[in-house]
Amino acid sequence: MTLYLDTSSLVKMYVEEDGSSVVLALVERSDTIVTSVVAFVETRAALAHLRRSRNLTPANYAEAKRRFAEDWPSVVSIEVSEALARLAGDLAEKHGLRGFDSIHLATFAHVLERSEDDVEFSSFDKRMVAAARKLDA
Repeated sequence: MTLYLDTSSLVKMYVEEDGSSVVLALVERSDTIVTSVVAFVETRAALAHLRRSRNLTPANYAEAKRRFAEDWPSVVSIEVSEALARLAGDLAEKHGLRGFDSIHLATFAHVLERSEDDVEFSSFDKRMVAAARKLDA
């Protein structure tokens, strides 16, 4: 199985929060993990935010950042092409999504089109999950 992780799911691999065990179980049974290249900066920003808001200790922040950097090369990250950006714009309009969320959804659509495997979408944003289900129908 190919697993697409948006940033809300990706962060849960490095920070213990509600849903972390679900994401880790999905990752464990997946052959390939895929995301958009924008997830790199979004994850780093999320970890930094958690540190600034004191939800992560300095040691936990450093460990999460280290583990993320180690894992990133094993994740298939999809670049944002002109065509993907245009699709993301259409999806943002259609589903009322924010910019990076629409890029994740367009990237998932791209993966669905090209994958011969089953592809599962993981997000903790209800609007994203609903939109992804419509693409996968």
